Amino acid sequence: MKFSSDRQYLQQLIAQGEHQQQDFKYKVMDAEKLARSVSAFANTDGGRLLIGVRDDGHISGIRSEEEIYMMHSAAYKYCEPQPSIHFDTLHAEGRNVVIATVPPSPQKPVFALTTDGKRRAYIRIHDENILASPVHLDIWRQESSRQGALMHYSNDEAQLLAALREHPAATLNQTVRHVRLPRHKVIHLLARFIRFGIATWTYQEERFLFSLKD
Repeated sequence: MKFSSDRQYLQQLIAQGEHQQQDFKYKVMDAEKLARSVSAFANTDGGRLLIGVRDDGHISGIRSEEEIYMMHSAAYKYCEPQPSIHFDTLHAEGRNVVIATVPPSPQKPVFALTTDGKRRAYIRIHDENILASPVHLDIWRQESSRQGALMHYSNDEAQLLAALREHPAATLNQTVRHVRLPRHKVIHLLARFIRFGIATWTYQEERFLFSLKD
């Protein structure tokens, strides 16, 4: 679809609202917070940030060079590894809106860094940035391994299968209690089950729940 102006294109994007691949940012007051959105998009399906747009879709615009500097800091200083990100500036209603487009990263996870040195990875679910679970982190570790993936079936796998069958939609902590295996082993096995299509996860009421796949 062709657009006759930046304003028309921007209005078309705003009309979509916030969703899995689009987020509105009124101001860039905190590069760390912006980095969470970059991390979430990079670790999921990619997306774009409309910076200078309020949550209600009102165009407020980017007003200062400091905000532009914070955007670049969020992408390159507060994310690790540095994601690929493209910035476009649109002019509408006498204001500038920056669109930061973040593709899915081939190197997951992309971490958002904090000033005290902590690293946290996020994923995008609907219109929210959610802290990735330990199972997500293990899935990414397994996917980045150069070793081939094989599925072994031992007593540990049998215990986890039985627990997921008997207690569907359980949290990680609940699953650990049901299986009675060390937490790190349950995380690793859940990650493998999900990778092989045996299990799946959902996010409900601010919790990750794990079940056998139908």
